Amino acid sequence: MATDEELTAALLESYRSESRAQRIGKRFLPSRDEIAEVIGLLLEIFYPGYFGRQDLTQANIEEHTRSLIASLRLHLQRQVEACLCHAAEEEHVSAEADCTPHAHRVTEMLLSKLPEIRAMLVSDVQAAFDGDPAATGLDEVILSYPGFLAVTVYRVAHELYTMGVPFMPRIMTEWAHSRTGTDIHPGATIGASFFVDHATGVVIGETTNIGERVKLYQGVTLGALSHPKDAHGRVIRNTKRHPTVEDDVTVYANATVLGGNTILGEGSIVGGSVFVTQSVPAGSRVAIKPPELTVQPPKK
Repeated sequence: MATDEELTAALLESYRSESRAQRIGKRFLPSRDEIAEVIGLLLEIFYPGYFGRQDLTQANIEEHTRSLIASLRLHLQRQVEACLCHAAEEEHVSAEADCTPHAHRVTEMLLSKLPEIRAMLVSDVQAAFDGDPAATGLDEVILSYPGFLAVTVYRVAHELYTMGVPFMPRIMTEWAHSRTGTDIHPGATIGASFFVDHATGVVIGETTNIGERVKLYQGVTLGALSHPKDAHGRVIRNTKRHPTVEDDVTVYANATVLGGNTILGEGSIVGGSVFVTQSVPAGSRVAIKPPELTVQPPKK
């Protein structure tokens, strides 16, 4: 059995010989815990009375909202700055002095977009209620539907992604992924009135484009057909790898739609468990032939 001294020496040698998976001697790293706090504050702002304080009235809502915004600004700017400085440090750029004003600009831009984001989310919660006959009301959707939570987090993460903030958008959507089973890359573009029913196992890739009033069921994958590589065998990034889903499309459970050139035309319905790698015209119905079932009578 190794002594503590021997084990420490072996680990130190590992740290010295392998630069990956360690951050010794580096300063900047975002905090997953504080980013989770940011998400919590956003939930309180978007859905007052549902999360956090529940004694809200018309008399105290203004002061409460102002307090939430001040707290959000503080935590958000600190984590955006950490992400920007982390990226600069990884690229060996001495840009610490530029991180603070850049983070301030990004933070103010995001805060200014909160009413617009909330309007999109209201359309999403209405779409969830309209699209699920089991829903008893909007309260149930907001408080209990995992797909709606994933979409809420995605909408903010997407704004940060488009503003060029590294790291933080993915931490946010993976936080939601771990709690909801829905994996939406922050780079995906998704229109209003979006509903993910049941949520579990849904995967939406980075370059996916989704129109308005689209409904996905559990297990749907909007993924890449292949990953093009350069002459050195490295994956080529920043290419359209994932499908386009036009307005008013419904994709049923466990369907897989792959490829950057694949388009599901407006109003199409994609049946469960299909595998689609080519475009589908508007108004189409896509299904597989029912399998042949064999039922064995019980043995006597």
